[in-house]
Amino acid sequence: MSEHESSHTHDGSHDGHSHGHSQSSTSRRKLAAVSVINLLGFVAELVGGLMFGSVALLSDAFHMLFDALAYVMAFAAAHVADHYGDSDRWSYGLHRLEPFAAFLNGLLLLPMVGFILWESYQRFLEPVAIGTGPTLAIATGGLLVNLGSVYVLQGGEMSLNERGAFYHLLGDAGGSIAVIASTLVIEITGFRIIDPIVAGLIAVVITWSAGKVLRGSGAIFLHKTPLKQDDVKAALLDIDGVTAVDDLHAWQICSQVTVATTHIETSVETMSEAEDVSQRVHEELAHYGVDHATVELSPAYDDRELHLNDHAH
Repeated sequence: MSEHESSHTHDGSHDGHSHGHSQSSTSRRKLAAVSVINLLGFVAELVGGLMFGSVALLSDAFHMLFDALAYVMAFAAAHVADHYGDSDRWSYGLHRLEPFAAFLNGLLLLPMVGFILWESYQRFLEPVAIGTGPTLAIATGGLLVNLGSVYVLQGGEMSLNERGAFYHLLGDAGGSIAVIASTLVIEITGFRIIDPIVAGLIAVVITWSAGKVLRGSGAIFLHKTPLKQDDVKAALLDIDGVTAVDDLHAWQICSQVTVATTHIETSVETMSEAEDVSQRVHEELAHYGVDHATVELSPAYDDRELHLNDHAH
């Protein structure tokens, strides 16, 4: 390689694209199935909560509703990204819709928390009688809905929206179990105040779920690196011919697409050797989960340190 040559190379293959498309299609099918299951569960719990007076069951119903809406939005975002984002106008397609939908889903959980806490407070001041038998049956059905949804989602690596759905479902399952337990306590002891207390606990779980989703999607929007920079640099420096690693940057387009750029100084002297170094750098970055990498190669100049020091002042 001549003294002034540099090599810009980009990875990405048709096989990787096909794999990503297949993975995305599977994700969409899972989200669609979970959406339908949870919408049906919401209707059952809403009707039951209104008919039999359980604010805990109502809170669990609204939790399930917002979860179902979250899954619908996640499904829509994935569908649009896969079918309408593959053009020259979008460098990485419309995959940014995934973290956007996840962030919006997290925000949608917050007003629901306020509603549940307010209703719980009212019922705490004035406990009301609830129909324990029907409430118990409906809450058990809600738990089965949650477990069925978890079964649909589990298996393989989950996308950000699938993880968001998974956390929602864990909260839903916990809520259903809490409703079942509180209903049994009311049936046995007549201690009706347990119903709003459980509803408040469900609100805490919802807040935790929202925080997880907001942090994950916010990290993507703010370009938090998903890599351990020091480990990656050390691995790249172990490659024969690499003398320095500068300007290593990595970020995520969505939970399933990681991008990186870096400048590599190399001691090799021929184009063939440079191509070999570039290939090994790409392979190492792929090992750390990078899907698209841009690598710039340049010679290791003798006056590098002097040049850098001059520009530092």
